[in-house]
Amino acid sequence: MFSYEVSKNLRLALPRPIKDAPGLFALVDADRANLRRFLPWVDALKNAQDEENFLKHVKLNYAKEKSLNLVIWERQTIAGMISFNQFNQTNQSADIGYWLGKPSRGKGIITAAVQGICELGFLEYDLNRIIIRAAVDNQPSNAVAKRTGFRLEARLVQNEKLLDGFHDENQYVLLQAEWEKMQNRLQKKE
Repeated sequence: MFSYEVSKNLRLALPRPIKDAPGLFALVDADRANLRRFLPWVDALKNAQDEENFLKHVKLNYAKEKSLNLVIWERQTIAGMISFNQFNQTNQSADIGYWLGKPSRGKGIITAAVQGICELGFLEYDLNRIIIRAAVDNQPSNAVAKRTGFRLEARLVQNEKLLDGFHDENQYVLLQAEWEKMQNRLQKKE
């Protein structure tokens, strides 16, 4: 199993559809009302079999180099998922999506996971540009983008259709050169 260690207690791993689906589904199902506000796919996920089918689909997309979906593991517990939803090979760019189960929120896990997937993106996938889009009123997701060094690039008007209608999105970007500067500053502090 492909696994990338972000820290001693956090790793990102390719999903194992049969083994990981029940745990991922349980996290979504336990917090369905909250997650569905910004993740419209939640309502289509009705059981662990739906999750297993989704994980099989994303593994096929990974094999075709279209996307990269990873399970976030906090110690030995499934915490959520993070992904490069779509690679743009021509422009060497990708956009990040993420969600975290309620028990793992507020611990800095998603911030560390975003930093980890950015490292993978810049070093292993030779990306030049990584994008995070978040509904303007999704304050936690906007905060993650800011904490991880992304800069606000644009406000996209009515760009995201959620369950209650269209929402404006903030588009954040992190360039490889900007990421490298951040890494150099961190190394100098050590």
